[in-house]
Amino acid sequence: MILAIDVYYIDNRAKSVGVLFHHWTDSTSAIEQVITDYQDNVAPYQSGQFYQRELPCIMSLLDKIDLSKLTCIVIDGYVHLDEGKIGLGGHLYHALNKTIPIIGVAKKPFSGNSEYLIEVLRGQSKHPLYVTSIGIPLTNAANSVQSMAGKHRMPDVLSYLDQQTKLFKHEE
Repeated sequence: MILAIDVYYIDNRAKSVGVLFHHWTDSTSAIEQVITDYQDNVAPYQSGQFYQRELPCIMSLLDKIDLSKLTCIVIDGYVHLDEGKIGLGGHLYHALNKTIPIIGVAKKPFSGNSEYLIEVLRGQSKHPLYVTSIGIPLTNAANSVQSMAGKHRMPDVLSYLDQQTKLFKHEE
């Protein structure tokens, strides 16, 4: 199973959503399960320390999942930052005792980490996705993201995930 995770914030509250699917080429109709978790009193955003805000939310969501069934976790963000420093994905990998490969998929570039990523162009978009990874070769990670279902820049499963987190705006 592959798990894709995203987190959305409103003030000091967060909604984490995970979608489980079997194959990189699965469409949204093949999503096995959607898992949600809510957190209050989330740490404030700190530049360069984003993982301190997001990692506790992700770990809480992971408490609801049988981790032994996961072959990979996809996050919205980076595994490596500038000069090889680890980002959210790297911190998650270490928090999971390096047992589950992590792929980071980001929409915006991060200065200084170009040697740790592969730009993936999808659909007709001229703007790449920035793919980083740990526990899996970077080329394999980029090929996996490239193969995901969908005609647009963002794979369908990841777009669906993003929509599910943003529903939080209407749940209050």
